[in-house]
Amino acid sequence: MGQSTLIKNSTLVNEGKSYVADVLLSNGLIDKIGNIEREITHKIIDGTGKYLLPGIIDGQVHFRDPGLKHKGDLYTESKAAIAGGITSFIDMPNTVPNILTVESLRNKYEIASQKSLANYSFFFGVNGDNIDEVIKMDTNQFIGVSDDGLYFTKKGNLLADSPEKMEKLFANCKSIIAIHSEKEEIIEENERIFREKYGENISPKFHPIIRNAQSCFEATKRAIEIAKKHKARLHILHLTTEAETHLFQNDIPLKEKKITTEVSVHHLWFSDKDYERLGMLIKWNPAIKSEQDKNGLFKALLDDRIDLITTDHAPHTLEEKEKPYFESMSGAPMVQHSLNCMLEFYKQGLISLEKIVEKMCHNPSILYRMTKRGFIREGYYADLILVDLNSQWTVSKDNILYKCGWSPLEGTTFQTAIKQTFVNGNLVYDNGKINETIKGMEITITTQST
Repeated sequence: MGQSTLIKNSTLVNEGKSYVADVLLSNGLIDKIGNIEREITHKIIDGTGKYLLPGIIDGQVHFRDPGLKHKGDLYTESKAAIAGGITSFIDMPNTVPNILTVESLRNKYEIASQKSLANYSFFFGVNGDNIDEVIKMDTNQFIGVSDDGLYFTKKGNLLADSPEKMEKLFANCKSIIAIHSEKEEIIEENERIFREKYGENISPKFHPIIRNAQSCFEATKRAIEIAKKHKARLHILHLTTEAETHLFQNDIPLKEKKITTEVSVHHLWFSDKDYERLGMLIKWNPAIKSEQDKNGLFKALLDDRIDLITTDHAPHTLEEKEKPYFESMSGAPMVQHSLNCMLEFYKQGLISLEKIVEKMCHNPSILYRMTKRGFIREGYYADLILVDLNSQWTVSKDNILYKCGWSPLEGTTFQTAIKQTFVNGNLVYDNGKINETIKGMEITITTQST
């Protein structure tokens, strides 16, 4: 993997502590941590005044490859990810084709090996059509199975809407089952009511009323009850309501939890007050909801009822977003800016650096059983980011790397900047310059404790 790199005098943020140390990277791994004498063969990076974090692991992205490459692909979106400090990601199955067969999954890994600048893994898709095949498989081979995004293909694909399908899957699946938790029957009735009143031209401000808190809470409560019955490993994706947070535990370590959840950055950053300003640009499923919900999610993140922070990165073209309500695509790009959002909360005194690292680095690795990732430890893969906590910049068209070319955060000024990103010991992002010569690795999983 080339010469060794010595990062000198940075403040390491890792496993609940922050302290100044040197870190030596050799052969793709963290070789040594401590007070390290520089040698003539070392490439030296001066980390004085900067903070060294484990690379961010994003547990939920939609990079659109294969089949939807006009929105984004594994090259463009992983490039944006490393610029945002994300060194590893797990991509969802709603590509074209949907990832519902082992053959399609293998093909996706092959594409990633040629294109992705970050480390990668993929959820295996499960819906009403392939559930019988999935429960016959050795599901332990997958990082997880998920229905997320598959409801765009056709109605009836949401597991949370079908107790019978959940019973069958939860009784037989050995891997994590990560589900999109909304009750479609409630949403469809609300859609009917609003359509009758407003026709097709519905204001985006009604999105959290149509896809309301009740639809989320009832779906999540039912899924948890069925999962507990079968002792299944259930992960609720992108939690959005304060009410749902009370359904989760914080009295046992993550390693022992069977029922887990996450919050996506945009549900911490935006609230329903922002629909007037940003309109369809912040139309997500599940919807961005009230200020009370946002604050409740933040509280649950801090007290460990919520286990992970993700992005649910979902690029669409501006043309796809700016269509009328029922045609406008749900989702928006976030990977380049998610860490900056969380660091902004740190600057505001709302969260510690150690807690950010726990939720964005350590916990995704623990939950998904990743081999030697997510921590600054000797012998672990050298996925690292150097951050300047006093570096102001503004999001604009000129510095957005997403293929879709826009962000709901345009015009936002951040007080922090990702200066360098290392993936498997390789300096892939360096003050705006990107090294595209070396690709990321497939994330392996282990049954051993982290």
